Amino acid sequence: MADECFGHPRLAAIYDALDPDRGDLDAYVLMTEEFGARRVLDIGCGTGVFALLLAERGVDVVGVDPAAASLDVARAKPGADRVRWIHGDATALPPLRVDLATMTANAAQQIVGTEAWRRTLRGAYEALRSGGHLVFETRVPARRAWEEWNRDASYAVTEIPGVGAVETWVETVEVSGPLVAFRQTYVFAADGQVLTSDSTLRFRAREEVERDLTALGFEVRDVREAPDRPGKEYVFVARRRQSDVA
Repeated sequence: MADECFGHPRLAAIYDALDPDRGDLDAYVLMTEEFGARRVLDIGCGTGVFALLLAERGVDVVGVDPAAASLDVARAKPGADRVRWIHGDATALPPLRVDLATMTANAAQQIVGTEAWRRTLRGAYEALRSGGHLVFETRVPARRAWEEWNRDASYAVTEIPGVGAVETWVETVEVSGPLVAFRQTYVFAADGQVLTSDSTLRFRAREEVERDLTALGFEVRDVREAPDRPGKEYVFVARRRQSDVA
């Protein structure tokens, strides 16, 4: 199930306006070039920002996401016909042989169940060609990012063309082991509507992620820092073994 911030049509429509700075995607664009990837699977593609960045560069992109409302936003953007959009997740993909699979932003952490996580990694593995790479990020648990998720620190008012002013804030609801639940609130000044979106992220230790990747046949090639958040996130680079069928 997609969170309301992705699955509710009114919230999906303003998602990009509320998060206009996607400098975090620069590192993924560079890794696409680093690995010479011409075919990319964008897992959790959301409103299609990264998929379309790659498509503009001539990359053959498949974007998959469980939120139909977000995909509707993506499909309505200029150049969307260059991308193959799939409503679903990485556990049930058509046959693919991509050079690179990605999970940007919080996509990996939003898969909180152990079995769902393993099935997602398996789906990515099967979608890759021999020697293809999987790249994704996850926040460093020790940095305790959720301690800054409160109204005082996150409150903002954004003027969105055609929508008007939207008040937003985020608040941590519960911390239970590696699971952190939080609520995002949206207030639309135009009509006073208040919408909320409840989300949960799983904060996995580096060793846990490496173990999961290795167990499913990946070679962990590197664990990098996110250039835009040094010391706050791990960026995992894993490869499907060369000995597998191409």
